[in-house]
Amino acid sequence: MSKSPSKSSQAEAGSAAELSFEQALAELEKIVARMEGGQLSLEEALVSHKRGLELAKQCQARLEKAQQQVRILEGEVLKPLAAAGAADGSSDD
Repeated sequence: MSKSPSKSSQAEAGSAAELSFEQALAELEKIVARMEGGQLSLEEALVSHKRGLELAKQCQARLEKAQQQVRILEGEVLKPLAAAGAADGSSDD
């Protein structure tokens, strides 16, 4: 029941919520590589899978938040500027 590799990787990475998007994604990629490489025992694979799910959920939440911010910016800034640009363009005729 060797848990030390999975515990050490969790301890060094900390909570998924504390990581930046890039850090969480990098850790998730490492987990996937280890799991695909068949280097983990069943117990370690289960712990890694759980950690991977946490990281994936955190990444997804951050992406959704970023998409929402883009939608807000497009609605409040980019679209009115495009309309103003079109009005400026028609006055140049």
